[in-house]
Amino acid sequence: MTRWEKAVENHKKGYNCAQAVACAFADKTNLSEDDIFRLTEAFGGGMGGTRGVCGAVSGMVFVVGALHSKGIQPLPETNKKQSYAVARELMGEFESRIGTTLCGEIKDKQLRSCDGCIEDAVKILEEKLCLD
Repeated sequence: MTRWEKAVENHKKGYNCAQAVACAFADKTNLSEDDIFRLTEAFGGGMGGTRGVCGAVSGMVFVVGALHSKGIQPLPETNKKQSYAVARELMGEFESRIGTTLCGEIKDKQLRSCDGCIEDAVKILEEKLCLD
């Protein structure tokens, strides 16, 4: 089973879009799947159900932080800038594929299904960060 298939399967089990994406990369982080599930719970439905930033995008950005952050000791300002740059690049790629990063727009305009957004987010992470 591919990573994106695992993420879509997670969604079908009841994970929100952010949880589905982020939990599919638990093996690449120093976090348990349960920790990731809890930390990304409020990111579903476009950030707390507001239809803002797509949950799949939020999950993708969560993974960037989990992989790139060096933690709080010492506070690495240059690392933060790198994480922001990577997040912007991945979000830009998602937007170029779907047309927006906003959940409400994706749903209202029927641009892509949630499962499709999850698939795209996982594939973008794999392609851009060379993860498999």
